[in-house]
Amino acid sequence: MNPKLFLLLFLSGFTGIAIHAQIPEQPDTLPAYADTMYRQLNEVVVTATRAPERIIDIPYPVLRIGYSDIKFERKIGANDMLSAVPGLFLQSRYGDHDVRFSIRGFGSRSNSGIRGVRILLDGIPESEPDGQTRIEAIDFNTLSGIEIIKGSASSLYTNAPGGVVNFSNDITFERSSVSSFNEMGSFGLLKNGIKSTLRTDQYGLLAAYSYMNYDGYRVHNHENWSILNIVAETNPTPNTNLQILGYFVDGIIRLPGSLTRAEFDQDPFQADPKSLSRDEKRLTTKGRLGIRFTSDFGPSLNNEVQVTAYGSIKYLERCAKEYRIVNRNIMGFSASYLNRTRFSGRTNEFSVGGDLYTQPARTEYYENFNGTRGDQIMQLTTENISNAGCYFSDNFTILPRKLSVLLTGRFDHVGFRQNEETSPSRADRRVFNAFTPKLSFSYKLTPSVAVYTSYCLSFDSPASNELDSPDPAYLYNSDLNPQESQNVEAGIKGVLVREDAALFLRRFLFEATGFGILISNTIVPYEVLGEVYYRNAAESNRLGFELGTEVELLRNLNFISSYTFSYFRYVSYVARTIEIDTTGQFIVTDKDFSGHLEPSVPRHNLFLGLSYAWPVSKHFSLFAKVSYNGISGLWVDDENSARTNPYNLLNSLVGAEMRFGRFNILLSGGMNNMLDEVYVGFTNTNSATKRFYEAGAPRDYFINLNLGYTF
Repeated sequence: MNPKLFLLLFLSGFTGIAIHAQIPEQPDTLPAYADTMYRQLNEVVVTATRAPERIIDIPYPVLRIGYSDIKFERKIGANDMLSAVPGLFLQSRYGDHDVRFSIRGFGSRSNSGIRGVRILLDGIPESEPDGQTRIEAIDFNTLSGIEIIKGSASSLYTNAPGGVVNFSNDITFERSSVSSFNEMGSFGLLKNGIKSTLRTDQYGLLAAYSYMNYDGYRVHNHENWSILNIVAETNPTPNTNLQILGYFVDGIIRLPGSLTRAEFDQDPFQADPKSLSRDEKRLTTKGRLGIRFTSDFGPSLNNEVQVTAYGSIKYLERCAKEYRIVNRNIMGFSASYLNRTRFSGRTNEFSVGGDLYTQPARTEYYENFNGTRGDQIMQLTTENISNAGCYFSDNFTILPRKLSVLLTGRFDHVGFRQNEETSPSRADRRVFNAFTPKLSFSYKLTPSVAVYTSYCLSFDSPASNELDSPDPAYLYNSDLNPQESQNVEAGIKGVLVREDAALFLRRFLFEATGFGILISNTIVPYEVLGEVYYRNAAESNRLGFELGTEVELLRNLNFISSYTFSYFRYVSYVARTIEIDTTGQFIVTDKDFSGHLEPSVPRHNLFLGLSYAWPVSKHFSLFAKVSYNGISGLWVDDENSARTNPYNLLNSLVGAEMRFGRFNILLSGGMNNMLDEVYVGFTNTNSATKRFYEAGAPRDYFINLNLGYTF
């Protein structure tokens, strides 16, 4: 193992021991008043780990956010609800749903969509087989919770070096109901929807429809979306469950593009002139239908089998330099087996499973005439991206209620095949294989405090657009290989409860993790005659620390904080540019970026929040919250030629919830960016034309009104 990784592991473990020295021993059973915080860590079960586990028993950082934690918040983009998660850095492009996810630097390079982080909806991948993701289909008003795995999950999922985020629709309700949700706000924000649930002894049904219109705070920033979500379930027998999961989404978003520094300083909310003249936009129609069967069996129901099959359609019109029409269809299948065995006071949990995804696609290229598609097709390609993978997981208790070891591993086969149907006719194929193991240990210092450590490998295959070849004789870049990494982490998580039931500092929930990542074959961009292509040309060393806490200062008065430190540096990196001089000769320019810091990742990310929930009466409660988010400056390119200014956001929120018999009303409102700070909210990383900058949202307001009736 690399000495730097070993040193980080040692120091992180020492940190955990130092913290433990200040923790008093906890009883095996906690006082009755230890409710929400204790359950969040010790009783909440997450499923994104492939096997249902309590958070306290998982030997790496995992967090679950329930709907009760976000019910008063604005629900336009994931950043509205997930900004407090340590280790997760979110950048909203235009103040809407199009949010870049970055965990430990993975995903920070994606200038369109999400890369390096696996996104699931109800456990089914929203990520495409090559790892790219858009989350237009997720309706935040129908969620029961959000699970976040931080750090490499490549031993369980394809192309998940940064982690996994699983959005779960609410199918756990106990009674039938109908509700409407309405949201209004600055810049033409209007979101309306209706959700109905049906619960009988044998069936459960969730159906929701929502419509959103948003004019945006930048020129050429309008969008509207319609989303239909349906989840139905039944229990054919007492130990089996059958679910049908479907959605349909249709919408359009106009893209204002990125700005140069001079343009940003002149007017940060203007559009890129080229984006405006081209009427750059994205029209999307998506649909998915899935079916999942789960069965528990055995003398003590200690075995579980789960089978999921689904199909998706995706139609995309992308209007930019050219006008593209993309038709994609995804067919997916996954199956898993889980066995739980107990002997001599020890438990062993073993699971094995596999996934198969295939995505045939057809792409048509036309000329773009000011946002209108040309009549003559310029190029036609057909492509199929497939992923076949299998995994195993074994969690064994070495010392009962103390020490456990978790071993997971996954083998992936990712294939790309493309044909160009127009002249000149060409065909190409690339295949990538990898095995990625992970070894983790967890030791419980007390029933509610655990230290953990893990070591793993990760694998990230190139995305389809990264495989474009600079050689016109080929469709795929034959020299581009997957990005690989070694990952080590160590940390501590737990909850402390004061036995005397004091009003002050009754509960303290915390998690601290240190990590080190060595990346080889880093996929980086380079230029050939002004066009951007990708190659493996760098090695990176990433060191970081994540800390999250939640403290009940007084009864119902909570303070939440998270801090992420990131020091991500290129160990070796030679960038290349190929141009033609005035005599027609090729000029190759190499620049050495070794020692430079990776772009689009802040060194410091701090979140502080103070909230108070006041139960005025049995039927009426009030809520108030103020939060602060401080982000240090970000480098905008590998050359470290420019850096954004640090920024500080101050947000506020108030809400009320009322119940009158079977009726309930939820009213909330808030102000974001209260100080109206002008800042760079999204960096267009490594822009060849120096268009790095996109403004974050100025001061804005919103109001939520949800009306419901429970039968």
